[in-house]
Amino acid sequence: MSKNASIYELDGKPKLSSAIPLGLQHVLAMFTGNIAPIIIIANVLNLPEEQKVFMIQCTMIVAGLVTFLQLYPISRIGARLPLVMGTSFAFVPTAIAVGQSYGLAGILGASLVGSFTEIIMGFFLKPLRKFFPPIVTGVVLLAIGLSLLPVGINYFAGGVGAADYGSIQNLFLGFLVLGIIILLQRFTNGIFNVAAILIALVIGYLVAIPLGKVSFESVAQAGWINVPRPLNFGIEFHLDAILKFAAVYIVVALETLGNISGITLSGADREPTDREMSGAVIADGVGSLFASIFNVLPNTAYGQNAGIVAMTKVMNRFCVATGAIFLILAGLIPKIGAICAVMPASVLGGAVTVVFSMITISGIKMISKAGLDSRNTTILAIALGLGIGFSTVPEATKHMPAVMKHFFNDSVVSAGILALVLNIVFPKDKSEESKENEKAA
Repeated sequence: MSKNASIYELDGKPKLSSAIPLGLQHVLAMFTGNIAPIIIIANVLNLPEEQKVFMIQCTMIVAGLVTFLQLYPISRIGARLPLVMGTSFAFVPTAIAVGQSYGLAGILGASLVGSFTEIIMGFFLKPLRKFFPPIVTGVVLLAIGLSLLPVGINYFAGGVGAADYGSIQNLFLGFLVLGIIILLQRFTNGIFNVAAILIALVIGYLVAIPLGKVSFESVAQAGWINVPRPLNFGIEFHLDAILKFAAVYIVVALETLGNISGITLSGADREPTDREMSGAVIADGVGSLFASIFNVLPNTAYGQNAGIVAMTKVMNRFCVATGAIFLILAGLIPKIGAICAVMPASVLGGAVTVVFSMITISGIKMISKAGLDSRNTTILAIALGLGIGFSTVPEATKHMPAVMKHFFNDSVVSAGILALVLNIVFPKDKSEESKENEKAA
């Protein structure tokens, strides 16, 4: 087999001249999604610029290392598939809620302990999957997307608390980035389509410089080489925060399973094996535990990279590994993190608004897949109505017990748990139940 043909083989050894561009393509597709959650959380918590830079460094290194774990498993930990890992947007709403109560140390503690939920789920995946049908997963994805949209729009307008919030300049930059993403995704192919969000961010960033929106003072002060330290911000454990994170970990595990199926079906024309699915979920959990120790949010398998495999049919692990090496090296250079950290909020807002909308649409697609019969409609109505409703009007919970107040103040957790419980309580049609039993068998 030729070296060129080996890029389509899982264990092929292509030339570096072929592998590096293909690996960088994966990095370009996930780069924005990997750092954006960290920037959002750092801004919500009002962290100093140098701490934000430090966290961006950590998130790049962690993404690269956990990607390696999926590519080259250790025992049962890892899928041995071309999965690219990165910071999960799914945790952002819950992290914001926890962070406002307990700070970054509380977020990291909840993330660390909660990760064992996904690790255990990976070891017992087959019998547990029947409790999480598309209606439950769809409700959670929809709740995540809907709760993130106001965050995206606030960034679009310049960021909460900004002196020029909602100014014409901010809105211009947001719409510029949004427009470029739409043009590239609708009217181009190849790398321009795959890296549409990153390209739009770079253009928006460059346009913002002459508008006086970017200060490079922190970039000049940042060093050239730095190795991030574990537990730099300390760690705290709070039961309510841990339970919230544990609930989101379940959804993230199911999201990872969907991405694995996308990769194997499109790249190898087969369903993923039980070993691959179990290994991927365990590695998701272990990687998130590692991320918590190294100061950042949990990781997950990235859907956009599964899309690249579907488009190119390149299943080669070595190609993806070259991209992971680039991420690790970039994470060791603080100046790269500093350049990302000073990105104007409105530029980032134009990009993340699109991403959050896509998460919302993924939830709608998942619910459509489940079907909107009377049973599923009732589950959807109650879970979204109460989950989103109470979090939108938190004053309505002021006379509730503390546990209930914490529960309903997080729309993702409350909607997800309500959907899970209602799915168990409401009887299913016999035909639907037999299908689920077949899948679990």
